[in-house]
Amino acid sequence: MYRALYLAGVGYLAICGVLVLQYRQPKYGFIPADPAATRFGFSAAGYGWWVRMKVHCNAVEVELTHRMSPPPHTLDGLSYSAACYALAGKIDSARAIIDRLRESDRHKAAGIVFDVAHPIADAGDDRAAGPIMELVIGYWPNHYMALYHAGMAEYALGEPELARKNLTDFLSYYHQDDGWTRNAQLTLARLGAEK
Repeated sequence: MYRALYLAGVGYLAICGVLVLQYRQPKYGFIPADPAATRFGFSAAGYGWWVRMKVHCNAVEVELTHRMSPPPHTLDGLSYSAACYALAGKIDSARAIIDRLRESDRHKAAGIVFDVAHPIADAGDDRAAGPIMELVIGYWPNHYMALYHAGMAEYALGEPELARKNLTDFLSYYHQDDGWTRNAQLTLARLGAEK
């Protein structure tokens, strides 16, 4: 009996792993006309570079890391390179990498940048994640979670107009009755009262 349960569990994990690798794509917000357009496989080299280098994605090491171990010239390799620069606070460098991609691939790169930064924002550090979220919505304007986190960061930093715009846009795309919606509505109400 235990062997059957063990084998069922191993089989389930294997299926989940295959699905994640095969269909990994940005998860939040943007719904292109052709959903298959956002699907692209991870190259072993691109993801492997990220796994090895992410600990060096800080303001002190990011340039040296890229010189000593450049990312592979694949869509995901360059996307992770942009994410690395973004985490290091070098938003202009991250933007330059994304701008060199084909226009049809830029929102995919922004999705990877978002996926890397999203746990930071979800952990409560919207201020640190705010500039990265602004980078994401520059390429993916209807990415509702990036809009939410950017708006909350801008509110915390005393930028009411940007906060109002991004949180209003967030609510135009996101229609769940949950904590994200209530926080955005409450913040917009505060912004209205502060006028």
